Amino acid sequence: MTVELRKHRHQRGITLFGLLMWAIVIGFLALLFMRVLPTINEYLTIQKAVNKIAAEGMTTVPEIRNAFEKQKEIEYSIKSISGKDLEVTKENDRVVIRFAYNVEVEVMEPVFILIKYKGSSKSQPR
Repeated sequence: MTVELRKHRHQRGITLFGLLMWAIVIGFLALLFMRVLPTINEYLTIQKAVNKIAAEGMTTVPEIRNAFEKQKEIEYSIKSISGKDLEVTKENDRVVIRFAYNVEVEVMEPVFILIKYKGSSKSQPR
């Protein structure tokens, strides 16, 4: 047989074992994505609520925390923090609201992922 004929006989492609390994990897990544997605949604909701409160022009810490609690009642997806967890400061005569929290996501019974979220309001002029 010639070298050229041997090249054409060699088959290329993915084996069944390779296909199963890729299915496992893709399935595990899909599982992680489905478990983490609700926490990302919650973070974005908190960020939106904090920006809305900062834009309203409230100046005292109790007003801001009460406004966040009211927003929390409206947005049912906010469960990880409350108004008392907000850090309210003034920077250049602007109210800045900061927050930080941790979320543990269960992958499988003994395995968890710790995600640390942190954010702040956009600086709004008063």
